[in-house]
Amino acid sequence: MICLCFLSAGQLNMAMVSEFLGQLTLSYGAEVEPKFPTVVPERDFDPSKDAARIETAIKTKGVDEQTIIDILTRRSTEQRREIAFEYERIAKKDLMTALKGALSGPLETLMLGLMRSTAQYDASELKASMKGLGTDEETLIEIVCSRNYKELEEIKKVYKDMFKKEVEKDIAGDTSGDFAKLLLALVQTKRDEPSNVVDYEKIDEDARSLYEAGVKRKGTDVATWISIMSQRSVPHLQKVFERYKRYSPYDIKESIRKEVKGDMEKSFLTLVECFENRQLYFANKLNDAMKGKGAKEKVVTRIMVSRCEVDLMKIRTEFKKQHKRSLYQTIAEQTKGDYQNALLSLCGGDD
Repeated sequence: MICLCFLSAGQLNMAMVSEFLGQLTLSYGAEVEPKFPTVVPERDFDPSKDAARIETAIKTKGVDEQTIIDILTRRSTEQRREIAFEYERIAKKDLMTALKGALSGPLETLMLGLMRSTAQYDASELKASMKGLGTDEETLIEIVCSRNYKELEEIKKVYKDMFKKEVEKDIAGDTSGDFAKLLLALVQTKRDEPSNVVDYEKIDEDARSLYEAGVKRKGTDVATWISIMSQRSVPHLQKVFERYKRYSPYDIKESIRKEVKGDMEKSFLTLVECFENRQLYFANKLNDAMKGKGAKEKVVTRIMVSRCEVDLMKIRTEFKKQHKRSLYQTIAEQTKGDYQNALLSLCGGDD
């Protein structure tokens, strides 16, 4: 706070303006989530050299997977795009097609995933989850419920470019009932921006509404839950869930488990877990996917590819804190071969 006691009127105005601007910057800064990537741009980057090395690795008898892994898992999306451009110039063929021909299994899936930007990758995973017979609800829930508003906006734009169709149309055609309503609300609604002003009245009102729409009554007024969870800012919702305990004998997660089942339960729980700590949600999901015999490769690949340039470093920290062993060790124990090497490289080190 600036001491205003010995300032002239002009200085006073300037002081107040600068204080006001300082607060504006603070509140604006809060909207941009900082990144904690494990994959960052390579400093001495030479796309033609990388492209030539990949071409040699692909042509080698039996394919030199390790060289492909070393290059593609340690370059940023932008750099991979430049490598692909150079590759096409040198080899006269498309890098994606060449990788498809040279690799197979989970390693192929992972490498092809890395050749897309984060939003393109999320969009193609969404499309795949709604393609053909049967919907892959797990993927649908994970992507729609864990991405923030800005990420979802970008996914929607990219989805339309890639598939010439609105993602909302595909979701509406592939899901039904309250589940469809929730997903569409999340994809379509502009979430409130975080504010520096804490509105205690609104927090109390939302907490009470959630309680009255669920635990307090017979049956659940799902529409109220959907509108609060899809419209309010994340910091506001964190305070709402805290306040909720004043009204309900159960916390918000226990209430969800009591009130709704199936895809609705999974969706609301994913939302709440991501509002509370998004990186912990991913850490737990990775842990669950690598429990017992053999890893659920699809889930592991999806999280590692989609978060390596976003917040995988923080996911690693949460993983270690929660599960008392590192993500790196877990990958080393639960996966094998070239796929394991690629995952360990994306992981970016042991904790």
